[in-house]
Amino acid sequence: MPKKQFNETVYKDLNNFIFGKSEYPVPLANGMVIGGGMVYPEINFTLPPMTIEKDSMPKVLEQYREIITGICERAVALESPGFVAEIETLPPMTFNPQWGTDVCKIVVDIIKEYAAKHGLKGAVRITPNDIREGHGLEHMWRGSHWDNILETFESCAKTGADFLAIESVGGKEVHDDAIMYGDIKKSLFALSVLGCRDMEKLWTQIVAIAERTKTIPSGDTACAFGNTALVLADRGYISKVFAAVVRVMTAVRSLVALECGARGPHKDCGYEGVYIKAITGTPIATEGRTAACAHLSPLGNVAACLADLWSNESVQNIKLLGGMAPTVSFEQLAYDCRLMNEATAKGKDAALLLRDLHADSDSRLDPQAYVLAPDVVLRISKELVKEQGHYNRTKRAAELAIVEIARGFKEKRLKLSDREEASLAQLEKEINSLPSDEAKLTAEVIDDCEKLDPKKYDM
Repeated sequence: MPKKQFNETVYKDLNNFIFGKSEYPVPLANGMVIGGGMVYPEINFTLPPMTIEKDSMPKVLEQYREIITGICERAVALESPGFVAEIETLPPMTFNPQWGTDVCKIVVDIIKEYAAKHGLKGAVRITPNDIREGHGLEHMWRGSHWDNILETFESCAKTGADFLAIESVGGKEVHDDAIMYGDIKKSLFALSVLGCRDMEKLWTQIVAIAERTKTIPSGDTACAFGNTALVLADRGYISKVFAAVVRVMTAVRSLVALECGARGPHKDCGYEGVYIKAITGTPIATEGRTAACAHLSPLGNVAACLADLWSNESVQNIKLLGGMAPTVSFEQLAYDCRLMNEATAKGKDAALLLRDLHADSDSRLDPQAYVLAPDVVLRISKELVKEQGHYNRTKRAAELAIVEIARGFKEKRLKLSDREEASLAQLEKEINSLPSDEAKLTAEVIDDCEKLDPKKYDM
């Protein structure tokens, strides 16, 4: 099947670029329409600290039964119009696809039970853990690791999952070092060469599985790249400007899933999803202040500006004063969604005001938030898609991010410390001196990538 081409942004008018509405909404059989005018909560949950092995699987399954039952009970009590439950399998559940399938079945069956008894609308997103790391990896696109991922997708799809997603890691072994050393050239190689190459292989297979099982190939996320940079910037190990530039660059890598046939909603921990929405018109899941249970960030409010699903990131099933943590987290999501949906019901002016309050409350304080503001996203996206090829687009993404951050700082719409201002100037020089094509870049950096085995990428 030929790859889709995105040579212009679907969104032209900033006033139409908003939460709850996408140009190409995703309908479900139960009546939910993601991106059709309403923001739904997407609850993401995981186990408390415990061993996952054959003998402990009954206890593991009981944990998931407790989690989804508590969420459904609260959803009924709050009269939620619908929700998505995301299952991010833990590594043993992908190495052993039947274990992941058993977890998926419990979640699917309980949601169906509450649909029958209470009319509750729910959907399930399955996100197999990308296990293609470590010394035992034979190859990125063949061998047991690859086979187990695809089997987990297919088996969970047949069990009743609605959406297929993944946090893929192609290029991560190079990008981790790129981030630690602030090496924008190596970051460009990891994302545009290794990452995009892997995305094409992986998403061609995921889309084929979705077609066979009549499920929805939703999207990927650059969590392993952009969020790693975010966390390191938050801890002061790297500059915030560097992390912001990386975030914009990741959009090109994640766009490959849509080029291969993914239809959304883009996955929550990929903050680059705002660029995916601008370019393709597909709905997106985002996470912000409600993701503090998993990681801290400067993006708590701005992340809500364009959300079609509002998520929490992964929360452990532990006891809090208010109840079990996933149930508590779901309630927080539900109330945020109520507010956004009420603003939509009040009319476009009210919705745009809420969107802009979300953006303005964060964007001036951190370049990572600034590059997610809707107006900045749309300006960058419109220029980005004029480039052809993954390398040129990723390189252009870095250039555009620098231009926008510099403009925001000059116009006093963005605060930068002396350290960040110096980082901006240094990055601008480095980006302007990047090689003109992929072959030159590869030749310059590949021998310096100590953790990379080129053969695993057919290089």
